[in-house]
Amino acid sequence: MYGWIWRKLPFGLAGKLVGSTLLAAATVALLWFVVFPWAEPLLPFDDVQVSQNSDVPGDDSGGGLTVPSGSPTAEELPYSTETNNTPPSPDR
Repeated sequence: MYGWIWRKLPFGLAGKLVGSTLLAAATVALLWFVVFPWAEPLLPFDDVQVSQNSDVPGDDSGGGLTVPSGSPTAEELPYSTETNNTPPSPDR
């Protein structure tokens, strides 16, 4: 498609560069002034709902934080915490 457009633009290399720049600017302007304003009401950018009840699991106090019961044990971790942890060299 782009090759076809490039071949159809007139006036040699300078005309092709100016023509392709104008086509790109017209496409951006069409999107900016026509398509995006048309699509904005269809998109949920302004549909923000903030309530006192956050519905966060474990948040019974309505705003407090849940403290973890403790650090996970080695059986709970799916990876080793002892390997692939080379200490930094003293040069750096």
